[in-house]
Amino acid sequence: MSALELTPAAALPPLPAHDADAVLQVSQLSKSFVKREVLRALDWSVPAGRVIGLLGRNGAGKTTLLRCLLGLSPIDGGEVSLFGAPMTEPGGERMHRIGFVPQTFDLFPWMKVRAYLDFTAAFYARWNAPLADRLLGEWQLDPKQKIGQLSQGQRQKLAIVRAIAPEPDLLVLDEPVASLDPQARRAFMAELLELMRAPGKTVIFSTHITADLERADADIALLRDGRIQFTRPLAELRSHLRRVVLTRAAGWPQAPVVAGLLKASVKGERAELLVEDPTLDSLDALAAREQATLQIETPTLEDLFVELA
Repeated sequence: MSALELTPAAALPPLPAHDADAVLQVSQLSKSFVKREVLRALDWSVPAGRVIGLLGRNGAGKTTLLRCLLGLSPIDGGEVSLFGAPMTEPGGERMHRIGFVPQTFDLFPWMKVRAYLDFTAAFYARWNAPLADRLLGEWQLDPKQKIGQLSQGQRQKLAIVRAIAPEPDLLVLDEPVASLDPQARRAFMAELLELMRAPGKTVIFSTHITADLERADADIALLRDGRIQFTRPLAELRSHLRRVVLTRAAGWPQAPVVAGLLKASVKGERAELLVEDPTLDSLDALAAREQATLQIETPTLEDLFVELA
């Protein structure tokens, strides 16, 4: 049996986690909108002290899942536990330990930046005012400016400051850098990695920018068909999966089948295979038998996302 045993649906299994070590525990979570089932009996366990990158195609339900985890959207079935306690509604002591950055931030347009942060700080047991002030300066946010006058990117920066300043044990971010320019995105990732140096801190963030996940050395969780198909460290995924390209002038009526095959496609003279733990001898034999040239590559995270999602 290989290190990443496949399910019948050719999906990598979830990473086992003990309940006692889990910041987040989800069991049989379901959620539908107007007869469309978005989340289907979803199970997921997130251990403390990890950065989790939530990947999935547009419409896969990433935002819905994150809102359900935090009690911001009602669920149709199943259970969600945060820090070992059922998450039935937002509120209580555990909310002091959570930071959240939504996709868009359009609240309190009449408030000034400083007034908004002071107002928010009053709701948290912890608030790192020097950190908030430093980020305002480094990210060029004017404390005297009204939120409604900020650009979308500036509002997103403010939402990130608001989420990081309480020094949360769990930071949840929904496409947090979508409105940021590359320089601001890099600065945010630096702050995120600095936050993660503290023991027990956990980050879950949804993004389409795979380079940020690679920079954070994140665990990758794939949401597909309403379920978390797998959660695995990026380094482990890349160590087990290979992109195999077989090329021959005669073309391919169909892609060849090899042990550990996850996905295959034919593009003219090329047969492209995503294979788990391939055996070089067997691939060499296949190439010789089919009179094809063989190329083996280590896929990037973007390659894996395109192939698996």
